[in-house]
Amino acid sequence: MRNFELTSIGRVRGSEQQVTKYKGQSEVNIGALGHVDHGKTTMVSYLTGEWTDRHSDEVRRGISIRLGYAATVLQKCKKCSEPEAYTTSHLAKDGKCPKCGGELEVLREISFVDSPGHESLMATCLSGASLMDGAILVIAADEPCPMPQTSEHLHALEIVGVKNIIIVQNKIELVTKEEAKEHYKQIKDFVKGTVAENAPIIPFSAIFGANHDLLIQKIQEVIPTPEREEDAPPKMFVARSFDINRPGTGPDDLQGGVVGGSIVQGKLSVGDSIEIAPGARTDKGFEPIEANILSLRSGSGNKLDEAHPGGLIGVGTRLDPSATRADRLVGNVVGQAGKISKPIEKIMIEPHLMERVVGSESKRAVENLRLNEPLMLVVGTAATVGVITRLHGDEIELSLKRPVVAEEGQRVAIGRRVENKWRLIGYAEI
Repeated sequence: MRNFELTSIGRVRGSEQQVTKYKGQSEVNIGALGHVDHGKTTMVSYLTGEWTDRHSDEVRRGISIRLGYAATVLQKCKKCSEPEAYTTSHLAKDGKCPKCGGELEVLREISFVDSPGHESLMATCLSGASLMDGAILVIAADEPCPMPQTSEHLHALEIVGVKNIIIVQNKIELVTKEEAKEHYKQIKDFVKGTVAENAPIIPFSAIFGANHDLLIQKIQEVIPTPEREEDAPPKMFVARSFDINRPGTGPDDLQGGVVGGSIVQGKLSVGDSIEIAPGARTDKGFEPIEANILSLRSGSGNKLDEAHPGGLIGVGTRLDPSATRADRLVGNVVGQAGKISKPIEKIMIEPHLMERVVGSESKRAVENLRLNEPLMLVVGTAATVGVITRLHGDEIELSLKRPVVAEEGQRVAIGRRVENKWRLIGYAEI
């Protein structure tokens, strides 16, 4: 999947220098999770140069609301010792090592999935977690550990099966050395017995970039590129959809709608006929949408003829842009026309409930499920509400308000309304 191309001529220290640019796609999706205002978006921005809070509400309120995306290329200096040798394409703007000016080796491109930390946006976090091959759990050093959404996000990673985790102890510039050591002990106690028990903990400053080279090294070591099923029928989880036309664009210049997400198996090519399911709501219910792929772009904006499993992909189509604007197709699944699984409106699951509600400061115990109770289910990138229609031993049947495309054995996150907010209470398998 790696592809290189000479794209520009730059000047380095007064001499001309050809800069080799990575022209492939991201190989992995890495989540950025943690409590609100702990510095996830700032960390991603330092490493990639992209501020993922792009929407007006996010800018105005100063928090992430939707899933944010950014990509960068990991690089390593051939002369410097480790960890100083590690950098990114953003930090090495001229194509040379920012420390010694030496030649850089391209390692791979990665995509970051920046999940919102606010308690009311747990469904968005869970839908993003379904795309992650690994995760960085960001914990601010100037607040006690754990904060409510720190716990909730760690449980979310456990539920969706993300095992490759790095912990970033952020904002170390705001505390003393002694306070940082005490906070480190709090983190170790917090992760004991969890999937992150042996995760590396990196003291970090997202403002000043302290230890950014060590963080990049750990990303390369702890979050490998997994084996992918490229020969299987294509399947992509849709995490975003949007209209790329600017206001005032004339009819002759309009471009079709775009869906974005990650391919989890198979591959997509320009010219392929695809189906998007469960599709759009009509008078007859939800109906799948058929389209042709006009273009493919990687998370870093590279044009692709063929997209593989891994990082974030944008799929350009001839769909009416009004059908894709404002994330209207989030939660859908893209597949080969005629070969995608049929959407289901009723689902049978065997729930595994936690002892206590995650993310709530009251530490309330999780009560038994009740007939006719509404639950939030996150299946892939789809968040829907299901009402319990039947209790059958260890299994329950739910009627879904919005159908989903799912497969037997797929893991589902379960949320319940607690204190007027959806709280994570467990998981299940279909």
